[in-house]
Amino acid sequence: MGLDFAYRTIGVAISDPFLWTAQALKTIKRSKNELVELAEIIKEYEVKEIVLGYPKNMNGTIGERAEITSKFREKLIRKFSLPVILWDERLSTVGAEHSLLEADLSREKRKKVIDKMAAVFILQGYLDRRQV
Repeated sequence: MGLDFAYRTIGVAISDPFLWTAQALKTIKRSKNELVELAEIIKEYEVKEIVLGYPKNMNGTIGERAEITSKFREKLIRKFSLPVILWDERLSTVGAEHSLLEADLSREKRKKVIDKMAAVFILQGYLDRRQV
């Protein structure tokens, strides 16, 4: 499962059973119930590991957002006892935005799906690296 941990939402992507492709699944609104929703997905899709987008600064340094993401990673590990891999997500949202622009989606529609598309880019990057 791939996650894009944003300010207001969590984009979720899931891989096929062969770990070849990532598909957008949903966007979860950030709330006290976010872990409950993630638990349902983990159970339904029999998730074995989580790939969490890690928002490094463009120069490779760790900023405030990456520190917040690291804390969320620890929360996921404690709650689900699954491996949580931090994956450099620099440009994943930019890549998702370009894909959605190419699909000619309106700004309003892009806004609704951008985080789950970023999760696809994060997870697909990880899956591609595993294949090498």
